[in-house]
Amino acid sequence: MRIVLLGAPGSGKGTQAARLKSRLGVAHISTGDLLRAEVAAGTPLGVQAKAVMEAGRLVSDDIMLGMLENRLAQPDAQPGFILDGYPRNLVQADALDGLLARIGKPIDVAVLLQVDDELLFQRLAGRAQAEGRKDDHPDTVRERLRVYAAQTAPVVDYYRGRGQLAALDGVGELDDVQARIVAAVDGRR
Repeated sequence: MRIVLLGAPGSGKGTQAARLKSRLGVAHISTGDLLRAEVAAGTPLGVQAKAVMEAGRLVSDDIMLGMLENRLAQPDAQPGFILDGYPRNLVQADALDGLLARIGKPIDVAVLLQVDDELLFQRLAGRAQAEGRKDDHPDTVRERLRVYAAQTAPVVDYYRGRGQLAALDGVGELDDVQARIVAAVDGRR
């Protein structure tokens, strides 16, 4: 099963992906974690990414796609994967589909975790206090939600138009949200 997990910051993507990994027997691929691992390992793509980040720029889609392609070739990703945090915009969604078509691993389902903005704000504020995350400061949260609405939300329509979207309620107990995701995934098998 090959899954793209979508949702605004604080919707529970990372939490649910980590929980679903073992249940579904697939790899959990967080592009943020992947980027950090490649940089730490000093791989050729990691070296390129580090230079870009040290210059204060965003890592290019080409570098990220190269990292993803390498990651998807690893044995644990052969039965499937959950992509968490990617694609973030329409250009990346189209490029990802091209990569996956080329390697013969198209997306089976894009799962959208829907959570009201006010609850997202509360979740992120709570996370900022509990974990001390700078990217969860109230002003930063407002900006992250604005960017999500402008750039990432259109990816939802991209997958909806391809008949691959499962939009689910992302609110409730972790087990209940997971059960909704599993039901949606099972419906695509």
